[in-house]
Order: sequence, then structure tokens, then C-alpha cells
Amino acid sequence: MQNVYVSSLIFAFLTSLSVATIAAPFTKPEAPIPVTAQVLRAEQSITVNLNAADAETLRRDMFGIGAAKAKAIVAYRESNGPFKAVDELLEVKGIGKALLEKNRDRLVIN
Repeated sequence: MQNVYVSSLIFAFLTSLSVATIAAPFTKPEAPIPVTAQVLRAEQSITVNLNAADAETLRRDMFGIGAAKAKAIVAYRESNGPFKAVDELLEVKGIGKALLEKNRDRLVIN
């Protein structure tokens, strides 16, 4: 009889322990942000002033712009005056709609 009583107490204890463990909130530790995601966030915050940036800045801070296109942007600005709108960048030889849309969020006119 005493053996059944002890077994019942052990069973009750283990059951309550199991329920408490299941009912406890599970908090998953936050994974560290990968370096590539940190770089992407930093790149998204870069803005390029089309009327003030030199060719090297345009090449470095714009997607898909090499040295030749950067020089063409500067040459266009020097011959036609400052840009009045970001869309005016389409007038530069070698700059198409896709390239403009890829860079639109980082371009400013001041």
C-alpha cells in the first residue's frame, strides 16, 4: 500500500513538472545579424547628390555605374548644368530605366 502511495506521489510530481515545462514560455534567443545584412543596411542609407558628386563617388556609391558612366554623368552635368530631377539622368548616354530604378532611392538633387 505504501509502495502504491509513493509511486502515485512520484507520478504526480513528474506530471506537474512536465506540465510546468510545457506551459513555460519559450523564448528563442535572437540570432546575430549576418555581416552581409549589416552591409546592405549601410548601403541603403547612402545618398548620392547628383549635382555635387564627383566621378569616383558616383562610381563607388551607385549600383551598376563604372568609371565610364560616372564620367559621362559628370560630363553631362558640366555641359547642361545641374540636374533638375533624378529622371533627367536618363538623358545620359548609357543610363537606362533599369539602372535608374536600381539607384533611385539613393539619388538626391540639391
